[in-house]
Amino acid sequence: MRRLSIDVIDLYQVHWPPEQNAEIEEGWAALSLLQQEGKVRWIGVSNFDVEQMERAQLIAEITSLQPPYSLIHREIETEILPFCRQQVIGVIAYAPMASGLLTGSMTANRAANLSGGDWRKRSPEFNEPKLSRNLALVERLRRVAGRHGRSSGEVAIAWTLRNPAVTGAIVGARSSEQAEGVMQAAELQLSPEDIAEIENIQL
Repeated sequence: MRRLSIDVIDLYQVHWPPEQNAEIEEGWAALSLLQQEGKVRWIGVSNFDVEQMERAQLIAEITSLQPPYSLIHREIETEILPFCRQQVIGVIAYAPMASGLLTGSMTANRAANLSGGDWRKRSPEFNEPKLSRNLALVERLRRVAGRHGRSSGEVAIAWTLRNPAVTGAIVGARSSEQAEGVMQAAELQLSPEDIAEIENIQL
């Protein structure tokens, strides 16, 4: 805190559940103590499942959950998002553009030529057979984006934010132009027809 020149941390999150599941209570109790001491305003968790959040809540209230959520990774829709909405836990989704896969700039050739040190080189989503399916999804994003005068990435972010359980999204940008588009994605309202087309649902 001295190095940051601040008196209090606004939001402090456990970024991953401990590998030893039994240590959840110990770590969460430590964050709760920091909150009680006034060093932290709000405390949250990242990548926790419902059972882990329920255990943490026995010690102190959870302000936020930071999970991965995108058109490609929708696993949290079944249990985690409904739980967070019921418990009034804010959801700050990360990787709404699926680590660049949904931006519209990723191609089969580019995926094949990712450097060996790039973790995406080993990701199933960037390799066949999933890659073709994901690029077909990007084409649907591209069509919707064209109607709105936006980019595929902006539509992907807007899709994530359209869920009422989602409070916000964490995204990256490599330029000021990309950053501006990212911010404008929060204002993009997708119609039911847009969403159906993106999700390939027949209305």
